[in-house]
Amino acid sequence: MKLTITNDFDLNKIADSGQCFRFNQINDNLYQTIFDGKVLRIKELGNNTYDFDCSKKEFETIWKKYFDLDTDYAQIRKNMQGNKFLKECASFGEGIRILNQDKWEMLISFIISQRKSIPAIKTSIERLCEACGDKIDDENYAFPSPVQIVSCKASKLEACGLGYRLPYILNAAKMMYENPHLLEDLDKKTCGKNITDTNDELLLDELKKLHGVGDKVASCVALFGFHRLNFFPKDVWINRALADKFPNGYDYEKYAPYNGVVQQYIFYAYRTVNK
Repeated sequence: MKLTITNDFDLNKIADSGQCFRFNQINDNLYQTIFDGKVLRIKELGNNTYDFDCSKKEFETIWKKYFDLDTDYAQIRKNMQGNKFLKECASFGEGIRILNQDKWEMLISFIISQRKSIPAIKTSIERLCEACGDKIDDENYAFPSPVQIVSCKASKLEACGLGYRLPYILNAAKMMYENPHLLEDLDKKTCGKNITDTNDELLLDELKKLHGVGDKVASCVALFGFHRLNFFPKDVWINRALADKFPNGYDYEKYAPYNGVVQQYIFYAYRTVNK
């Protein structure tokens, strides 16, 4: 299915934005992502035109929401014009969108992410999928369910490079196995009628009750899994940027309820320029 998207859609920047670990560039103009047990390949055709290898119905029911195409990121960037550094970050990161990813996958992915580089995170996640996820095609596996992780042989899990994070992952999988609706119930419990009416503090507190989940992991899961766009996760790059560019403090109220989008622009720009 061919589609023209003119408003903030850059596959390379999305793939390299640190929010997703199974979204990869295959070659110069071909990208692949895996979500909900489905593999999607997107080919850039030029002139803001893309070829999605899915039906129109599948795009409308799955991928349109996945890519958050109903959110006006251009307007969010306009709200950053008053700060020189943020304006530059927004311009540099134009095209990034915060994906609507699976809550369970994001919980495990960001538990794995602790003290790992992005390439190492991706490797561990792919090994985990191959160890106990369903096979989608000859090359790709779905992200494993809680029961698949709980049922997987210890030797297979240990070979995924999970290290000290493995007990945290097993604990989360057992909790989800015993209460399959835990994350969805938490979403409903903390989700308001609109983006400014959510109980983000309660969501963060509940996520941090899980073993191995601190402020940073909980904030990432909330932003990238629950799609709560006001969360502002802090890693080494964000902390460096805040210390360097906001010595008197960053104004969260000014950029609410889209601090998470601002965070993505800062992370992508600062990391790209300084790494």
